[in-house]
Amino acid sequence: MARDLSPVVKQSRREGYALHPKAHKYLVKKQGAPGEQGTGRRRSAASQYSIQLREKQKVRRLYGLLEKQFKNLFATADKMSGKTGENALILLERRLDNAVYRAGFASSRRAARQLVGHGHFNVNGGKVDIPSYRLSAGDKIELRTKSSKNEYFKNIDELSPKPSTVPAWISVDRKKVRIEVASLPTREDAEEDINEQLIVEYYSR
Repeated sequence: MARDLSPVVKQSRREGYALHPKAHKYLVKKQGAPGEQGTGRRRSAASQYSIQLREKQKVRRLYGLLEKQFKNLFATADKMSGKTGENALILLERRLDNAVYRAGFASSRRAARQLVGHGHFNVNGGKVDIPSYRLSAGDKIELRTKSSKNEYFKNIDELSPKPSTVPAWISVDRKKVRIEVASLPTREDAEEDINEQLIVEYYSR
């Protein structure tokens, strides 16, 4: 299974956006893309293409997709009724690894992807180890009985503290490590500071 293993802090600096919780403090300390020295250098104004590219890279890395996966997802979104950009963000939110992260069972989407990839969860009673598995309303995600003995889940309150908010489209039983998809997510459930129209424009060139 192909993965992007480049340092997430370096990625965050490149995009000017915290792609992982631990990247927040580094962005405060260091501004600008990796390799930039000092603040006295003048930089030319970014082109529209560059702005679109950076937004695409930001969202792709935020949800942990490779380029081909991300492009295919937007192609799928384009075939759906409604706005392509909003459809794409909803499809991203419906990923199994994202639901595990949103429920608070992982401290980051990268960690959630690893938990799913290691086969710790059942969906509707069957083992699913595909992070991109697309959830539907009514789906039930449960920790596998075998995985309940894993040290991570025994200490989950320390390793992944309960989030301050959980999106309304999922209901969570933290004690039993269980998630139920109450409804499909909406655009408002995705990250607020995303300009999906820039990505649509990027792929429409």
